[in-house]
Amino acid sequence: MKKSKVAVLKTKPETVVHDYEQIMELARFSEALDMHAATIIKDNISWHYPMPGANTTPWQLDGVLSALKKYGFKDICAVENKTVVTRPKYGEKNNNLDRVYKRHNIPVLYNFEPEDITWIRYNPKSTMTVLSRLFPEGIPIPDFFIGKNIIHLPTMKCHIYTTTTGAMKNAFGGLLSTKRHYTHSWIHNTLVDLLKIQKEIHTGIFAVMDGTTAGNGPGPRTLIPVRTDCILAGSDQVAIDAVAARIMGFHPMDIDYIRIADEQGLGNGNTGNIELVGDDISGLNLHFHVGSNLASRFGRLLWFSPFMVLQKLFFRTPLVYLFVLASDLYHDKYWWKRHGEGIFEDWKKTSPWGTLWTQYFHS
Repeated sequence: MKKSKVAVLKTKPETVVHDYEQIMELARFSEALDMHAATIIKDNISWHYPMPGANTTPWQLDGVLSALKKYGFKDICAVENKTVVTRPKYGEKNNNLDRVYKRHNIPVLYNFEPEDITWIRYNPKSTMTVLSRLFPEGIPIPDFFIGKNIIHLPTMKCHIYTTTTGAMKNAFGGLLSTKRHYTHSWIHNTLVDLLKIQKEIHTGIFAVMDGTTAGNGPGPRTLIPVRTDCILAGSDQVAIDAVAARIMGFHPMDIDYIRIADEQGLGNGNTGNIELVGDDISGLNLHFHVGSNLASRFGRLLWFSPFMVLQKLFFRTPLVYLFVLASDLYHDKYWWKRHGEGIFEDWKKTSPWGTLWTQYFHS
């Protein structure tokens, strides 16, 4: 496989929207996408609360939409996904994304029943590692995604089950239905399978990652925000995740979803096969660590231990709603109130990115 190109820029609040336009040009987004096809913006709302580092930022979305319009992309829409633990419409509002969509006149669709998008059973041409076994009657995907470009808008952060989360993981929310929790025990292979499906159904794939405030610790929600001042872009989903992993201080090929995708020729996970353009980040190492929280310790028992034999009982029956309630109590009622809200308020007062967030809130 030929070398992949990933663009990286250091940025600041005063120039970040323009910098997003520049980084997309550096990564040659117009060559990766089909200008004659519709384009889906797939933002990332890991949590409906505005936890710094967890969610697509308003300036990230603003810069990407500005670049698309500058280059003449006209048929643009956003697609939000629902998980069992997030509320997308509430998340849009809390994270100031609704203001940006409204300013750019971008319609937002919701890919969960019974909203805007219908689902089909898809049988991939590529060989699946796990998804065909987990969904033997066909893999449920939104029919709206077929024949369109997609641009993923992840953030640079850790994840309790996949070490890091980025472009490849962003498809997990949009492309699979709310039964995606069936796949958690095989999450790395699931992300690889989803990348294969994306390559079959999309006319172009691109990713733009926000690392202005990166997320250390047990993400994707209970994070430790770290000011990083960088943004990334590229058409190779494996490569952009590999570069982000290296910046965070991880060895990309030690992360299973990156390594497997590289071995299967779906992209470059080995940084020796990635051409970096933009600013020099050779000395940047954030030394992140994932750690754990109450949710991850309990989750690992059911997803990755001998107790996983009980999954059908716990997660494919109405008992699953007990775990949804437990997650809500822990994350929303306990952790956000005890820790997250204070972190967010401090970030708004002390970080220039928090100041910019407030400006979007009042725009």
